[in-house]
Amino acid sequence: MAAAAAPRGVPAGHLELRSLVKRFAEATAVDDLDLDIAPGEFFSLLGASGCGKTTTLRMVAGFERPDAGRIVLDGQELAEVSPHRRPVNTVFQSYALFPFLDVHDNVAFGLKYQHSSRQEERDRVGRALELVEMDSYARRKPHQLSGGQQQRVALARALVLEPTVLLLDEPMGALDAKLRKQLQVELRSLQRTVGTTFVYVTHDQEEALTMSDRLAVLRDGRLMQVGSPSEVYSTPANAYVAGFLGTANLLDAVVVDVAGGLATCRAGRVDLLVPAGDGAGRGESVSLVVRPERITLEPGEPDATGPAGATNRLRGRITRTTFRGAQTQVAITLAGVSLVADVANVHGEVPDWLHDGREVWACISPRAIRVLPRPTSGEVADHAPAGG
Repeated sequence: MAAAAAPRGVPAGHLELRSLVKRFAEATAVDDLDLDIAPGEFFSLLGASGCGKTTTLRMVAGFERPDAGRIVLDGQELAEVSPHRRPVNTVFQSYALFPFLDVHDNVAFGLKYQHSSRQEERDRVGRALELVEMDSYARRKPHQLSGGQQQRVALARALVLEPTVLLLDEPMGALDAKLRKQLQVELRSLQRTVGTTFVYVTHDQEEALTMSDRLAVLRDGRLMQVGSPSEVYSTPANAYVAGFLGTANLLDAVVVDVAGGLATCRAGRVDLLVPAGDGAGRGESVSLVVRPERITLEPGEPDATGPAGATNRLRGRITRTTFRGAQTQVAITLAGVSLVADVANVHGEVPDWLHDGREVWACISPRAIRVLPRPTSGEVADHAPAGG
């Protein structure tokens, strides 16, 4: 039996995952996952390899059966609906285009099972190819297309079936960095045009931040945090999310005092003022998170009466500079603490005072510091840069 459409007047594409569990032998790939994805939302599942994001996608598509939990689309339970009858379609990393068919026939392939007339098939394929700007390539074979063009054809083949939800499993993983950036913008624009709910799987943090309305960070099959890109980036729920999503300085600290809306936290031999509203109590061990772009470096001691007067002002020494085009990454050491800061190359070149061994001042607003519970062993993302 085909999956029912949403009631008239109600936007289609509302996907709910309730207490979803999937095990493979003794390993739990997805562990009690709850997500609510709104109609027309671009939603990303983000995490390292093995976190359960692709398994979750495969369960929604019907390629894997959950061991527990529910998958509900527009009010209908999908557990008993076979994959080819679900109003969802999937775009894979490999594209899986038929090499012996041209672009038009690749896109039209799925319509044969919908018993479309020849005229309807031509119209729908034409509209789908126009959407992805591939209508002039309709008679080319896949081997005559670039990787980016093949990806567009795979998208058109999925969209021509007018799915309620489009699932995308790392579709840009095989493309070079420049083309991926270009297609990120194009894919986001396409999603806004068609209004279809997109569920996008990626391990690329920049990709998720660039394209998503909301994203979920997964680890070992469990949900770490869900929210808008700015929420998850600026206010990570734990040290793992802070370290996984972008670059972060993570400092082990102890709260030594709380007064006047600010808490004083000691990291190494450095005292830092942080917002007391983050719930840190005196004597508590915490983890402090500060993003590199929120640290301002000065070549001389800042004027305490100026704009930097209300900030944490720390004297340190540069140990390494790394030119990264738009900014220079600067590693500095302080009293028992190491930090990484980003300095914008506003004039197109590295400021001449930024060099190894130079003494500098790091200025950090208390509002730039996020206070989190001290992580246990293994809770920090493997690739997160150490801040101390």
